[in-house]
Amino acid sequence: MRVHKLTFAALAVAAGLSLTACQNDNAGTGQSDPLSPSSVSSSGGGSDSGSSDQGGAKNSAGTSSATNSGGTGTAAGTGSNANAKVGKCRTDELEITAKDNTIDGDPDGTVVVTLTNHSGRDCTVSGYAGVDLKTSAGSLSAKRTGQQAGSAILKNGKSTYFPVNYPFNKSGGSGVRITGLVVTPPDETKSVTLNWPGAATLPVTDGSGSPVKVGPVGSAGQGG
Repeated sequence: MRVHKLTFAALAVAAGLSLTACQNDNAGTGQSDPLSPSSVSSSGGGSDSGSSDQGGAKNSAGTSSATNSGGTGTAAGTGSNANAKVGKCRTDELEITAKDNTIDGDPDGTVVVTLTNHSGRDCTVSGYAGVDLKTSAGSLSAKRTGQQAGSAILKNGKSTYFPVNYPFNKSGGSGVRITGLVVTPPDETKSVTLNWPGAATLPVTDGSGSPVKVGPVGSAGQGG
């Protein structure tokens, strides 16, 4: 009986060793039970993770696209505004000055009026400014020369010019005393009054027309 018990014990040990060897062989192949909890968890987690990532990418892309679209629209709108028609120069946006620019030998005197853009933006200025001389005999409006007036964009900080021509008083009399220069920029109604920098008097006329003429903006060079 003792021998049989030992034999059975040996067989049990051998069987246990054989079963362990088989299990180790399966582990070595890397195969696992597809229904094992770790396999389901990995598969399920991967699938859910993939679905979540893809959904997140789509949502992110959609949000990003909408944001970019809005940004592009804003940028385009800004560009459109930047490229829109430039507004005209307003009186309050211009620094207006005048100086005598008569050249020796000229038959008439010349005062050059300077318009400097200090608005902080570009603006358009074209045509004729309104020019009136304040005199001892009342207000005298300058007559346009009839020269073709062009349109130009006056850059911020830049200047443009126009001439005021007037006859010298060679009559020997006291003539008409000039007390001031009133300038109204083109297409504006607000005026500025400046000191008159030219000759002190104008000759007395018969009233047939203004002896003072004004050229269009841009028809005089820088200071002349």
